[in-house]
Amino acid sequence: MEIYLIKIIIAHLIGDFFLQPNAWVKDKEKNKLKSGKLYLHVLVHVVLIFVVFLSFNVWKVALSIGVLHFVIDALKSIFQTKKNARILFFADQILHISSIVLVWHIFYKGYLDISFLYETKTWFLILGVLFLTMPTSIIMKVIIAKWLPESDDESPKSLQNAGKYIGILERVLIFVFILTNHFEAVGFLLAAKSIFRFGDLKEAHDLKLTEYVLIGTLLSFGIAIVVSFGILGLLR
Repeated sequence: MEIYLIKIIIAHLIGDFFLQPNAWVKDKEKNKLKSGKLYLHVLVHVVLIFVVFLSFNVWKVALSIGVLHFVIDALKSIFQTKKNARILFFADQILHISSIVLVWHIFYKGYLDISFLYETKTWFLILGVLFLTMPTSIIMKVIIAKWLPESDDESPKSLQNAGKYIGILERVLIFVFILTNHFEAVGFLLAAKSIFRFGDLKEAHDLKLTEYVLIGTLLSFGIAIVVSFGILGLLR
C-alpha cells in the first residue's frame, strides 16, 4: 500500500516544484482567488495523479487531491503577506502532505507506522537535536559574551543571525556524523569551516576577532561532540 502513497507524493512534488513557474506563484499572490494560474495549478496536480498511476480508475483520488489542494492554496493566497510568507510556505506544504496521507488512508486503507514515537531511543535523538540548536546557541552566547569584539562601522556587515544558524547547522551535522559512525566527516567539516573563515580573518587583521571566532568554533564543535557521544552511549 505504501507504493500508492509514494506515487501521490511524487505527483505533488512534481506539480508544486517542477511544473509551477515563478510567474504562476506571483500571479496567485497578486490576484488570489481571481488568479487563473491557481486553477491551472490545481488541474496540473489532478492530471499528475492520472499520470503516476497510469490509470483513469483513480479519478476519485485525483478529484480529492485536486479539491484539497485548491482549498489549501486558496487559504494560503488569502492570508499570505510579505511578513508571513515564509511561515505559510512550510505550513502549506505540511497541510498538503497531511491531506495526501488522509486521501491515502481513505482510499487505500493505509496506515503510517508511528510506533517509533513510543521508543526511548527516538526521544533521546529528539533531545540531542533540540539541545544542539537554540539552547546551545544561548549557552555559547552567555559564555563568550565577555569576549565579543567591538563592532566597527566600517567593517563589512554579515547577514542577520547568520552565525547563529551556521552554528546550529554545523552542530546538527556533527550529531548526524557521529551517530552514523562517520567521524572523519567531523574533521572535514572543521577543516572546511576553517578554510572559509581564514580569508576573512586574514583580511580583517584583528587578533581579537580571530581569537573570538576560534573560541566560538571550538566551543560549538566541542559541545556538539560531547552531546553526540553522550546520546550515542544512551542508544547502545
